Amino acid sequence: MRFIFRPLLTTVMAFGLTAAAVAQEVPSAPPPNPEDATGQPPAEAPADDGEAAPAPPSPPSDAPAADPATTEVAPVAPAMTPDQYMGNPEYMLDLDLSTGGRVVIQLYPDVAPNHVERVKQLTRSGFYDGVKFHRVIDGFMAQTGDPTATGQGGSDLPDLAAEFNDRPHLRGTVAMARANDPNSANSQFFIMLQPRFSLDHNYTVFGRVVSGMQYVDAIHKGEPPAVMSRMVQVSVAADKKPMPPASMLTEDKPAAASDITAGDLNAPIQ
Repeated sequence: MRFIFRPLLTTVMAFGLTAAAVAQEVPSAPPPNPEDATGQPPAEAPADDGEAAPAPPSPPSDAPAADPATTEVAPVAPAMTPDQYMGNPEYMLDLDLSTGGRVVIQLYPDVAPNHVERVKQLTRSGFYDGVKFHRVIDGFMAQTGDPTATGQGGSDLPDLAAEFNDRPHLRGTVAMARANDPNSANSQFFIMLQPRFSLDHNYTVFGRVVSGMQYVDAIHKGEPPAVMSRMVQVSVAADKKPMPPASMLTEDKPAAASDITAGDLNAPIQ
């Protein structure tokens, strides 16, 4: 029996030593997070063609990109159904335009609750009163919401996180303008003059014109227009603000060119 177990014992001891040596050669497990051993995140994967992924489509707005530190994170909003907001004056805007009348916009809090609340907040603060349409492209859209009328301005509130949704960009659709950063919408918005489905899912639609589209059509065109049409007064329908008198809903007049007389043509060159 002694001769039987001695070789077996020797074999077991040799196997244990071999297993320990192999274990020392096995690399340690990777860290449990996506960062590598240096603490740096992994590189972004390029697109299939070997180039970096393309940037988002160019926006209707020239507003500056948002600082991520100032972007307002979208909270979880209570679900709303159309029967709760359609025709509800708390979710309708009245735009009294210098083109001669009132434009009524139905808001969509079910798909863009934070953008709707932002627009209502700015409206009730008087932010939009007197603001001009600074970029109006015939057959495309009319953009406003910048108090500087340059396309570079906005409110002092943080930029909004995108709420892209399935509402299409039809004639009369109202959506937020933004810079290249999807989360850079702030106060500027645009009203569609004609459908443009290429914008779908790239801009946050938050409402649609339900009456007064003829006053939107009459907005002066240009980038910028020679004479800028403006929102004389913007209000939430629930606040029941009366429309300003007709004398206020008029366009600014372009600077009149000085009359040239025959005497001017004969005047000596200075």
